[in-house]
Amino acid sequence: MAGLRNLITDVPGLKIGNASDQELKSGATVLVPDEPAVTSVAIHGGAPGTREIALLEPEQTVEKIDAIVLAGGSAFGLDAGAGVQGRLAELGYGFEIGPFRVPIVPTAILFDLLNGGDKSWGQAAPYRDLGRAALDAIGHDFPLGSIGAGTGATTANLKGGLGSASMVLENGVTVGAIVAVNALGRATVGDGAHFWAAPFEIGDEFGGLGMVHPLPQDATLVRTKLDGLKAGANTTIAAVATDAILTKSEAKRLAVMAHDGLARALWPAHTPLDGDLVFAMSTGHRKMENGLEDMVQLGAGAASCLARAIARGIYHATPATGDPVPTWQQRFGS
Repeated sequence: MAGLRNLITDVPGLKIGNASDQELKSGATVLVPDEPAVTSVAIHGGAPGTREIALLEPEQTVEKIDAIVLAGGSAFGLDAGAGVQGRLAELGYGFEIGPFRVPIVPTAILFDLLNGGDKSWGQAAPYRDLGRAALDAIGHDFPLGSIGAGTGATTANLKGGLGSASMVLENGVTVGAIVAVNALGRATVGDGAHFWAAPFEIGDEFGGLGMVHPLPQDATLVRTKLDGLKAGANTTIAAVATDAILTKSEAKRLAVMAHDGLARALWPAHTPLDGDLVFAMSTGHRKMENGLEDMVQLGAGAASCLARAIARGIYHATPATGDPVPTWQQRFGS
């Protein structure tokens, strides 16, 4: 079943903050654990944009991180991570090295430079400030759709957005996902209203339409942004989190399994022109009693949450002047 909020913040020990610039049509999202958290990552897209990622591999020294940042702005958006890092340092957070503290803030970005927003920022891109603003706004409740890193996100046929979902497993473990959907391909079956993620939907969290049957002839047609935008204008960046106690290697496996949800919700996925990336974080509040069996259930739950979050991000997107594609609600909401 879904958690109380049906947001990733149903995972105990985790808060989310968002900041958006509507003129820019871009923004940043930050995930902040109450205490430094074991985290890893899996990158299956061919065009990622990242900061502080190598240290998340299981063999690297640093075990825990202070925050995760998802941002728009392509490579310019990596400054959002620097903004969050600087603000955390001011607040006294970070990996202790002698008298210094260095906040560890892995960051991933998506390409939203061609979405109709005003990107004439001059010498200094605004993402450092957006990162700081997102951190200052952290809490447990947040809206979905055109906000934070999903502010100006798009897919091949519809506006993208920021999505989230959660699930409480039979063993009491909570798992959740947050995602900024800016995919090369489509989250809907063909050009219709039905979502590829429909089999995982809980209630009517993204319309309750179910799976279309029979499948339309264009269901598996590969229609992408290459039909209208330049190559590179893509990326779905996400994080899954759980209160289960995980090692760094287990967090890595969770990130890998969560990618199945991305592949279930987007067609095509993991292309050479997407930067598809999933972080996996453990806030470490609950021990798993059944080892590998629980890990299988946790990975499946994370994949389900991510598929649902992708559909919810698109379902809740709102229109803005100059958008290159319509929202789901504009096309199918009535």
